[in-house]
Amino acid sequence: MIPPSQIPNASTRFHFSSISQCISRFIAFHFAATTLLFLLTPASADISYSDRCGDVLPDQPLLPADNAPLLNPSFLSLRHVHLDCKTTDCRRGVPASLTFSSHKAYRTANEAVFQIEAVLSLNGVGRSLNFTRRGLRLVHFRPPRIPLPPGNSWNSVTFSLKGFWDSVSGKLCMVGSGFGKLRYNHVVLKLDYLNSSSIFTSLVNGTLESVNVNDTSGFNLKPVSILGVNLRNYKYELIDTQSQRNVFSKLDNLANVSLAVKDLGQKVCAYVVSAGFVELEYEKDCKTGNCNFLGRANGGLLPSVMYFNEIECLGDGRVRFLLGFGDMGHNGNGLPFEPNVTLVTEGRWDWKRKRLNMVGCRIFSDGDEGFVGECLIRVSLRFPARWTLRERSPVVGELWSTRSANESGYFGRVTLSSIKNRHIRVARLRYEYTEIEKTRRCCANKTMMHKELGRKYPNALSSDMRFDMVARNRRVNDLWGYSSPLYVANTPYQLSSAFGRGSQQEKQNISDAITNVSYVLTVVSSRYFKLSNEHMQIKSFDISAEGTYDSKRGHLCMTGCMHVGPPKARVGRNSSLDCEILVDIQYATLNARAAGVVRGTIESTREKSDQLYFETFEIFSHSVYDGQAKESIWRMDLEITMVLISNTLSCIFIGLQLLHVKRHADVLPFISVVMLIVLTLGHLIPLLLNFEALFTTSRNNKNVYFGSDGWVEVHEVLVRVITMIAFLLEFRLLQMTCCLVRPPIRKSVLGRQSAWGDLKSYAGLMLDGFLLPQILFNVFSDSKEKALAPSFYVGTTFVRLLPHAYDLYRSRSSNWSLSYIYANPRMDYYSTAWDIVISVGGLVFAVIIYLQQRYGGQCLVPNRSTYQKIPVVSA
Repeated sequence: MIPPSQIPNASTRFHFSSISQCISRFIAFHFAATTLLFLLTPASADISYSDRCGDVLPDQPLLPADNAPLLNPSFLSLRHVHLDCKTTDCRRGVPASLTFSSHKAYRTANEAVFQIEAVLSLNGVGRSLNFTRRGLRLVHFRPPRIPLPPGNSWNSVTFSLKGFWDSVSGKLCMVGSGFGKLRYNHVVLKLDYLNSSSIFTSLVNGTLESVNVNDTSGFNLKPVSILGVNLRNYKYELIDTQSQRNVFSKLDNLANVSLAVKDLGQKVCAYVVSAGFVELEYEKDCKTGNCNFLGRANGGLLPSVMYFNEIECLGDGRVRFLLGFGDMGHNGNGLPFEPNVTLVTEGRWDWKRKRLNMVGCRIFSDGDEGFVGECLIRVSLRFPARWTLRERSPVVGELWSTRSANESGYFGRVTLSSIKNRHIRVARLRYEYTEIEKTRRCCANKTMMHKELGRKYPNALSSDMRFDMVARNRRVNDLWGYSSPLYVANTPYQLSSAFGRGSQQEKQNISDAITNVSYVLTVVSSRYFKLSNEHMQIKSFDISAEGTYDSKRGHLCMTGCMHVGPPKARVGRNSSLDCEILVDIQYATLNARAAGVVRGTIESTREKSDQLYFETFEIFSHSVYDGQAKESIWRMDLEITMVLISNTLSCIFIGLQLLHVKRHADVLPFISVVMLIVLTLGHLIPLLLNFEALFTTSRNNKNVYFGSDGWVEVHEVLVRVITMIAFLLEFRLLQMTCCLVRPPIRKSVLGRQSAWGDLKSYAGLMLDGFLLPQILFNVFSDSKEKALAPSFYVGTTFVRLLPHAYDLYRSRSSNWSLSYIYANPRMDYYSTAWDIVISVGGLVFAVIIYLQQRYGGQCLVPNRSTYQKIPVVSA
């Protein structure tokens, strides 16, 4: 099954270009307005480097003019920056983040000093700035409703800086100006940035403050302290010393059950970060001993999660990380750098023992500066080569102290493991079904409930097994998520299989009717909820499951495990794992005649009195099968072609009728005006109801992508143009027949705007019976004139009956479709009965017209006795 939101190669997506057009136009407007303000707003007085930085690093003359700049983007840069303000009155005004990067460096007369040109950006500064305009009045600017890309954020300010850096002392001082919040600003940046560093000197300290000359109403940023990570010429020394001392030897016996770098298919750092955050489990003696490895700076609280911020990852296996800790789980990296709950680490991959060894150091703060000290923490990570129902962590490891139990700074051993569902597929990672017998016993009765045999259901390795879902029970009803196989038997469920490629041989190998499978299920909500009164508040939960899939019945039954522990630190192995969960899913047949092909339940098998019991969740899916998507896209192509052909034929047949009346002008009075009005309105109403499609494609275009078929652009404009041509030709025929003008007809339609929906439904029926007014006209006038060309009434009848014949075929094959383009049920009456009645009626009408034009308008009217006056001869 193909979740449209996650498998774009096998799904149907609707692309609305209006949003991107609005964003691009807004950005263009914003750029033009910014440029105009730059030109029209007089700048404040230039800020002097000597006045602001002369006491830190004097101005140095540059080398001669032929001195080429050192164009190294990473010459000086800062990432993972912590901003703080020591005074109470400015703490709330501290920006959320800072980025700094040099783009040019020039040599000076002093070979140790460089002139630096750089860019500094502050994000999240909206709370600290006053929106003013030259001090005249307060201006509140409303930000755009459409979110802008990161580079166009309204709460960011960017500065161009210039200054000098001493590579020996590490002193850096720069001044510059920026433009943000509709005005100019000036800042001074001072840093201590060493040219080379080790783990003990790996932090960069400094300050940033605003200097607005002769301006008291604008950017009011009081001095903010900066703490970042040095990225220049780092020397790995401590990890080498610790490896030589063999402090990681306790984990030597785990190499056989761990993955090597060559098994990962990516860098070590990328694999670690992709695993997301890891949870911490403390040894049981932590209840009585000291386990707080962060020290008093954390207030004595035990963190429950750890997340990774990558600093550096080299090809030889050397790495640098900031390890952040907290009381709540976070997905991925990039969270703010908080020194009190962060370790700075350096490490090296042990190629022989298949593990990542790291040494960690605490970060301390002294006044406005931070420094590294107490490198007493050791961390070792490895990547398990075997997964089970209860152990599916891509990354596991341990954290411990180098001190002994009777020394200061000692803490108990901490176990690390990742519990989030991750679709990680690497070579040589195997899955073992450890509780499959228990699962089969629990699912035995469930399996017997489904007796629908002899039908075809999805293959266990096909993309149809994966689906988006909605979940609900009596407590919560706004949950959604996804479900995907992890392993089918011993075969990984690869993404190539989900995309429908390269898995045919594997599908043939899975030939048993009942197959062992493992799954991952993720359910999320937009708000916090509780599974029960005893559970903690959550916004999502993940279920790891394993069980059996019966491909002859389309039935999947599994035992599931879910982590439900409190956000506090866990003590004891698997203390928060609930494996008393049953997942029961029933797939529909492959030829299902409607979307929503999956239904099932997630239920707790515990007693209702148990604290971890929760009410059963009902799950269902709106995803579609691979075959349904292919069939629907093929049908859309067919229907587009049929619409174009039908409208083109209508234009041809109307054109032939115009030629007929041009050659035989005497037949014009014998053409039914009502019939022409019906035909004209029948094409006018769809045009009015879809008028904007004549001028824009942004709302009615449907871009459909499937596999290697590429993009199929369905442009309704072409259809509407041909329909417009048909309408104009019919209107011309109507005008020639009775000299009626267009405005009265248009007025009668536009005056009933509230009935447009009804008119849309009756428009098709009006066109189907377009010959009825001509038949009645011929009867009352008893006309024998050949007012209608045979090509016109026979051809138009064929065009009107073809959609009903197609609808009969469609109803017999499948009634499921992504979109109705041809024979749309909202545009006419379509059902088996109506299709037959309209088809037979249309053919009868065409035969009657033929007979009337050959034998007279009343040829089918029963003969009546007539009396003839006899002339009287007067005597």
